[in-house]
Amino acid sequence: MKKKVVLDILKEVEAGRLSADDALTRLKLEPIEELGFARVDLHRELRQGATEVIYGAGKTPEQISKIIGALMDNGAPTVLTTRMSQEAADYVAERHKLTYDPVSRVGIAGEMPEPDGVGTIVVATGGTTDIPVAEEAALTAEALGNNVKRLYDVGVSGIHRLLEHADDIVTARCIVAVAGMEGALPSVIGGLADCPVIAVPTSVGYGAAFGGVAALLSMLNSCASGLSVVNIDNGFGAGYLASMINHL
Repeated sequence: MKKKVVLDILKEVEAGRLSADDALTRLKLEPIEELGFARVDLHRELRQGATEVIYGAGKTPEQISKIIGALMDNGAPTVLTTRMSQEAADYVAERHKLTYDPVSRVGIAGEMPEPDGVGTIVVATGGTTDIPVAEEAALTAEALGNNVKRLYDVGVSGIHRLLEHADDIVTARCIVAVAGMEGALPSVIGGLADCPVIAVPTSVGYGAAFGGVAALLSMLNSCASGLSVVNIDNGFGAGYLASMINHL
């Protein structure tokens, strides 16, 4: 149930057009829609400010489409699906308005919201191979109503590429720094920025990178203040957290 719906009900009670008992009945409408294979949380936006997000990996195209339908039928104008296959995107696009990015495997059903965040979220990557994870973060943030500035391939092997964007770094409201290999980029950005920095280790790198574990440990051991770390390849988690910060 959307916050506006609840507010409208309360205004009707305040104006005397709706009894308290009738308002209670309307507010107690089932917050969960049971689909058999999923229990869709229809009150997520009311509790947390954002509609439930669908994790597409492991779900069939039919399941994803039905969950999107349940959310949109109950007032969600935008539904985000992460780790969505091309097959699922093709299936859903025949039934819902869908924007799909094959690089990040993010699907956005419905309308993109107008940005209502306080400032700009910067999403930066160490290299081009980090872009799929970075785009998951960037598209998540945009689907949640944020302006996003992308700074791609600005890693420490050519630090001048990052320093060319010093203005973007010092004016950002929040920065998502995505890197594999040794994971140095977030520490460097953290030493330049006065806003929260969210570090995202990626599974990019040769053998001793251990599928992103080396970058993860490097980021966890960073000496830069104001830096937090999400899990390996978790662009969605970084984008969601950045949106929460940008809406404070």
